[in-house]
Amino acid sequence: MHTSKTVRYAMFGLLYFAQGTILAYFTALNALYFLSKGLSMTDVSIFATIALIPFVIKIFLGMLSDRVNLLGMGHRKPYILLGLLVQTLCLILAPWIDPAQHYWGFVVLAFVLQMGMALYDTCTDGLALDTTPEAEQGTIQGFMVGGRAVGVIVTSSLVGLLAQHVSWSAVFWSLAALTLLPLVLVLGVREAAQPVERQFQWSAFRAFKQGRVLALAGLGMIFFLIIAGANQLVNPFLQATFNISLSTAGFLTTVWGLGVVLGGATGGQLYSRVGHRNAALICMAVGLGAIVLLAFTPSAALAWVLVAFFGLAYGAYQTLYFALAMRFTVPQIAASMFSILMAVTNIGQGIGLGLSGFLSDSIGFQMAFLTFAAFNLLALPLLPAVFGKKAA
Repeated sequence: MHTSKTVRYAMFGLLYFAQGTILAYFTALNALYFLSKGLSMTDVSIFATIALIPFVIKIFLGMLSDRVNLLGMGHRKPYILLGLLVQTLCLILAPWIDPAQHYWGFVVLAFVLQMGMALYDTCTDGLALDTTPEAEQGTIQGFMVGGRAVGVIVTSSLVGLLAQHVSWSAVFWSLAALTLLPLVLVLGVREAAQPVERQFQWSAFRAFKQGRVLALAGLGMIFFLIIAGANQLVNPFLQATFNISLSTAGFLTTVWGLGVVLGGATGGQLYSRVGHRNAALICMAVGLGAIVLLAFTPSAALAWVLVAFFGLAYGAYQTLYFALAMRFTVPQIAASMFSILMAVTNIGQGIGLGLSGFLSDSIGFQMAFLTFAAFNLLALPLLPAVFGKKAA
């Protein structure tokens, strides 16, 4: 890719920023938008689960870009452009499809939006892998993760304020405008030839015959199930219990995002000091404690603190899981194995999102929180298989 280092860093950061803006909406206010329309938490969960499917199947999108040079423009660039444009178009159309009157129409629109996002997400990762020298990979990863975090933090507050003081249409159109930020930089990219060794290899699935790798996948599925499910409950629970406003919900998600950033930044230091196994146990303990205390929080003020700790645990665990995923991959099929391990976490998130609405509607918010907390127990038997009997 014949582009300066500064432009490459900015491009990858902005592409992940665009992801963060959508994540902010789905994390902060989508549930409240649905509830304001008279829909139930079960409706929220069905919607969120279906909308996440593109991220479960994004391995196949990666395979498509590996093999097909679209319109002679390259294996990554045209797919990134297409994904950005699809996401933008869906956001522009969103205000005209009322989920209360056309629920399945809104679900289909969100699915198409997420297909666009999954497409440019996958191809952004592929482009970074194809074009970044090994010595710069850590820096590029930092710009990408940081860009998404900034997208979540900035947009959460913006979305909440717009929803409360302007309109939901303003929310969707603002997100559409933010999606276009990386467009000019992507248009200036010139791709090099696609390396054959980067293509997805089906042999990567054979690595999951190893108990350690399979246990890690199970651990990732459980933890991301807990995180996604419990997180979707937070704003609806606090609105029902303490009548928080839409702008407050947005600011709460900003606090959660700051916790994620801090957890991600300190996660590496944590497992360097105490070992991977102990770091996983600490993340479990902090996350479990935050979820249980949220269920019984006596005030909205305490909830701010607990949300921050919940984000902290998520950020640290995410860093730990990604590090272990890279550590366990076989060099010859590293990219393919890593893609599968990421897809597993998306499956966990989909299950968690589906369960959260069903549980909150059937047994109430408090018992739903406690159920997700109890899921931590499912992870305990997997720890020895992943880390061995001694701390790793």
